[in-house]
Amino acid sequence: MSAVDSTPLASPSMSKLRQFYSLTKPRVVQLIVFCAVIGMVLAVPGLPNGAELQRMALASLGIWLVAGAAAAFNCLVEKGIDARMKRTAWRPTAKNELGDGQTLLFSVVLCAVGSALLYFTVNTLTMWLTFATFVGYAVVYTVILKPLTPQNIVIGGASGAMPPVLGWAAMTGDVGPEALILFLIIFLWTPPHFWALALYRVEDYRKSGLPMLPVTHGNEFTRLQVLLYTLILFAACLLPFVYGMSSWLYLVAAMVLSLGFCGYAFALWRSYSDALARKTFRFSLVHLSALFAALLVDHYLF
Repeated sequence: MSAVDSTPLASPSMSKLRQFYSLTKPRVVQLIVFCAVIGMVLAVPGLPNGAELQRMALASLGIWLVAGAAAAFNCLVEKGIDARMKRTAWRPTAKNELGDGQTLLFSVVLCAVGSALLYFTVNTLTMWLTFATFVGYAVVYTVILKPLTPQNIVIGGASGAMPPVLGWAAMTGDVGPEALILFLIIFLWTPPHFWALALYRVEDYRKSGLPMLPVTHGNEFTRLQVLLYTLILFAACLLPFVYGMSSWLYLVAAMVLSLGFCGYAFALWRSYSDALARKTFRFSLVHLSALFAALLVDHYLF
């Protein structure tokens, strides 16, 4: 769902347990689970009762396990690419500290346990949607799209946009228009978020051999795409209010956050610097987290 630009979770001598844990890309998975929980909460009118809270907890755990499995599989498939990129060279798979068999077994076990948990304690629809998301990210995006087209993050973004849909399905047993609106917001948010990172990490991606947009189409074209996507995203962020999912509190938050994102994108388009691209990337994380937090607050206050 989200790119990560950070230092390693531990030192080069991290324990085996921490090595496996790092494969799950904890910061990315935390955002995935957060967005899934927002979908769960919005699907329940008023405060959830004890049974609903229990279902939320089990669904969150199941989604976390499957998302972690997809991240570990991604690390396995891209270990050669990761080793050539400064941002990811520290990963245990890239450094050959964890073998392919160990990583694959870890991914399979996490996916199996998470899927079983969702199937037996939540509902079948959520299990299948979550498993489809695993396949979409780990196989369709990582194996097929990412090395094939500079539009990989646009098409593959569908998998990253699924968490609120999973959360909604967990509580209702179906996928309503509200869940699809949340899906659309994350789907449109992903390209400008990721391309802002790719702009200032372009040499890393050039060395990796991946056809990322700044490598194939250049800096100026990518900056224009970032701006255009933030403008479209602005409109999508207003849909929860237009559809009646939220009130004026969310509307104000959405407008302020989206204007901020558009402002960063416009500044980046007009005059590029690595520092500004980095700030745009970091603000994109604030934008999505605060936007969904505003939905949550609005849901309970109004």
